[in-house]
Amino acid sequence: MSQPAAEHPSPFIAVNLGIRFLLELAMLVALGWIGGEIGSSWPVSVLLAISLPVLAAVVWGMFIAPKAPRRLADPAKLVVELVLFAAAVVGLALVGHPVLAAVLAVVLVVNIAVLRLAHAEH
Repeated sequence: MSQPAAEHPSPFIAVNLGIRFLLELAMLVALGWIGGEIGSSWPVSVLLAISLPVLAAVVWGMFIAPKAPRRLADPAKLVVELVLFAAAVVGLALVGHPVLAAVLAVVLVVNIAVLRLAHAEH
């Protein structure tokens, strides 16, 4: 039996939700890359490359994800999201990748605007 159309996002929103997921993965990859770059020795680099994205994923899973056990309400949810993404953007710029930082920031801002204007849950 098919579900009512109201439960399915439009193709435009579905694409933007997919982009949002890719942005979240990019943030985790960026944090790992940053951790690997800022370590003072290879053991510290490895530790940071693992721990930074894991910490971000735990915070995301606890407070931001749609099925998070303690999901925050807006505006607190938006603030935590922006802090995590800002860490990735600023970190990329600081370790010598300003173009990647700018691309991540611009795509994120556009995606947030589209999803919020459409009142799409993410």
